[in-house]
Amino acid sequence: MLSDAGGKVGSVYGVYDEDAGVETRGRFIIDPEGVIQGYEVLTPPVGRNISESLRQIQAFQLVRNSKGTEATPSGWKPGKVTLKPGPELVGKVWEVWKTEMAFD
Repeated sequence: MLSDAGGKVGSVYGVYDEDAGVETRGRFIIDPEGVIQGYEVLTPPVGRNISESLRQIQAFQLVRNSKGTEATPSGWKPGKVTLKPGPELVGKVWEVWKTEMAFD
C-alpha cells in the first residue's frame, strides 16, 4: 500500500489519471522476482475485497512453491484440492474439479 502524490508509480502501472491528478485504486500482486502475477483496478466507488486478495496471494504462493506442479482452480482456498497440470487434464478440468471438489 502506498501514497503516490506525484503519480510516478501510478504512471508506471497505468493507473494514474493525469487530468484528475490521482490514481485509480489498484492492487498488484508482485512476486519476489518483481513480476506482476495478478492485478485488479477498480473505479470508485467500488471497493476491493481483502479476503479475495489474501486468497489469491496464498494461491500464487502455493503454485510457486510447487514449481508449477499444482494449479488452483477458481475459488480454491488453502487446504482444498489442487489440480495437477498435464496432458491428461486437458479438456477435463471441469470433470476433475466437480469430482474432487464436490462443491465444498
